[in-house]
This record gives sequence, structure tokens and C-alpha cells, in this order.
Amino acid sequence: MNRMELNGRRVNVFASATDLLDYVADKRKILVGINAEKIINRAPEIIDIINSNIGYIDGAGAVMAARRKGASEACKIPGCELWLKLIERFCNTRSFYLIGGTAPVVEETARRLRVDFPGIAIAGYHDGYLTHESSKSEVIDDIVRTKPDVVFVAMGSPRQELFMAELHKLHPAVYMGLGGSFDIYTGRVKRAPKWWIDHNMEFAYRLISQPKRLKRQIHLWRFAWMLFTNRL
Repeated sequence: MNRMELNGRRVNVFASATDLLDYVADKRKILVGINAEKIINRAPEIIDIINSNIGYIDGAGAVMAARRKGASEACKIPGCELWLKLIERFCNTRSFYLIGGTAPVVEETARRLRVDFPGIAIAGYHDGYLTHESSKSEVIDDIVRTKPDVVFVAMGSPRQELFMAELHKLHPAVYMGLGGSFDIYTGRVKRAPKWWIDHNMEFAYRLISQPKRLKRQIHLWRFAWMLFTNRL
């Protein structure tokens, strides 16, 4: 594992998902997927969360940036795959908690995990619509009470990072932000076909499938300019 700085973010560079899992085996930190958007995000609280935890590369742009700075071993580790590999590695020794999606989505996610990983210990789950302080407190209290070893938070960035940081102060564990991974896992959202993934075009497929992401992905142009002018 190599740790390097990209635009003020301290990023952990792994040669494979296996190396990452070996590294986090004895740690209780927040796993933050680093992509172009995270690298140029100016919010100081997000930068602090990345720098004090484990930021791993989850984006073709971040791979390019790391390799330009000498990390030839840098590879993309998609979060929507990593969380299942993490479960596979530790399902017989650790307990898990799920937060995110709608109530039907997180319920189906828990059900499918119990089928795909027999014997998995799911300490609890809750949807990600914590719009009231009472529902948020309910989740926090449940996590403190059940003390899961791993907590997956699928609420989208930066909400999930901020919530994981809040939870981590109350209950140290492995936390991982998943974005829309529960929707992909349950089949509600289709991931890009293999060709798009293999050619680092997954972002383009998502944009075509979800045009509303245009405003969010327009930041990629700023990242590209910073990358090719060596300003990262």
C-alpha cells in the first residue's frame, strides 16, 4: 500500500481489492471511495474525513492522477464490488449493519445477503431517508446498542461521509459509503455493461442513463484541466 497526496487529499493506493481488504482487516476506519469529484471537492469537512481515514481509488480519473504522480500500481476498486468482497471475506467473523435506500430496497438487500452469504450476521438495517431528527437518533441508538463490526451507508455523497463521521465518533467500526450500490445489488438500477467498465466509460453510461447527473458531472471538466496541467 502506498499513500500519496492528490490535491490535498491523502489517498491510499492499492494494487488490488485483496490488498485493501488485508490492510483494513485490523482497522476501524471509514472507507471513502476517491473519484474525480472527491479530489476537487472543496468542503473542508470532507477533506478532513478523507485525510483521517482510508481513501481508496474508485474512479478512472483518480487512477490517472495517481499514476501521473508515480503510483504505477494504482488500480480502480469499484465500491459497488468492494462491499460484497468485504462481506465475503468477513461474513463468518463479523457483523454488519445496512443504512440507505428506501425501506423496500434495504429490506430486499438484507434478504438477498442472507441468501448469498449463508450465516451472515446482520445486526440491523434502516432506510436512508433520515429526514427527521427522531429517525436519525433511532439509527444512531441502534448502532450503539448492537455494536456492528461493519456499517454500510448508501446515502450518496457527501451525506454519507458526514453521517459516517458522526457515527464513527460514537461507535468505532469499519464504515463504508456505497452511494447507489443497494439499488444495483437488488437489480433496481442497471450497472454499465462490461465494455463500458473495461474502457473506463462507466461515468458516460451513467450520464446517458441518468441525464440529471449532468450538473454533477460537469465538474469533471475542471478535474481534467487540473490533471493535464499538473495541478493535482
